[in-house]
Amino acid sequence: MAESEDSPSSDMLAFQQTLRSSKHIIAVAGAGLSAASGIPTFRGKGGMWRKYDAMSLATPEAFEHNPSRVWQFYHYRREKALQAYPNVAHFALAAFSISSIREKIAPGSTFTLVTQNVDGLSRRAWDDVISKADSNIQETEKEPPLFEMHGRLFDVVCTSSSCQHRRLDFSSPICPALAGTEAEVEAGTVETDIPLSQLPRCSKCGALARPGVVWFGEIPHYLDEIDKLVEQADLCLVVGTSSTVYPAAGYAEEVAMNGGKVAVFNLDRSEGDTDADYLFLGPCELTLPQALTFASGNA
Repeated sequence: MAESEDSPSSDMLAFQQTLRSSKHIIAVAGAGLSAASGIPTFRGKGGMWRKYDAMSLATPEAFEHNPSRVWQFYHYRREKALQAYPNVAHFALAAFSISSIREKIAPGSTFTLVTQNVDGLSRRAWDDVISKADSNIQETEKEPPLFEMHGRLFDVVCTSSSCQHRRLDFSSPICPALAGTEAEVEAGTVETDIPLSQLPRCSKCGALARPGVVWFGEIPHYLDEIDKLVEQADLCLVVGTSSTVYPAAGYAEEVAMNGGKVAVFNLDRSEGDTDADYLFLGPCELTLPQALTFASGNA
């Protein structure tokens, strides 16, 4: 079936030519990026917000009302993430973020990954790519060009306003009382009522700690830095996101309004398609590596 003039293109070669000529590239990633790693998505078929009530689990009010329930949910998510490994889509983005590799694909370009995911898999993929690179690359690439705008599952933050200590903690479980509750969350059975004193505590002051993620109603991280990148971007890759949660859902539209190009890599159609110049439907772990590596053969 022929594409209409108004429909996004699925021509991979045309996209790669656009990629090669782009100078300021951003990628906006969502839960679909990690789906192949076994991390549940949120709004798609079988998504977490179809099984669990977001408002009772992912808001400051929910935590204030029932921190035991919220911690059990995030303990479940932490365990899922600890068991997961980055997939080839993570690695494709990680490799593309290395300037010497990207130079062969999009000469003279910059790249930043803005992820809504809190699972840490994008950072783990980058760490793995860097660890296998030669010493010259390791020396020049100190930190990944990555903004985890919704925080990280493995950050633990003090709830005391006078402390607010933040630490990175990969413990499994993060506290003894949470051990085994992930099975109850998975099964949807009656939850364990864990006393406040047995929930995770701040390692600095001993106050109740919370998961270091951005909940509904809270302000995402790095907005000023991301806004500057979006303003100058001439190509936006939308990867594995339903484009329904703002502000991330508006980034592709802003790039398009500024005259840039938008390429969407999604399993299914989404609201973000309206801004797309290119649309590649299917698992992003199949489409994205092809898009970001095959182009190097056109040099």
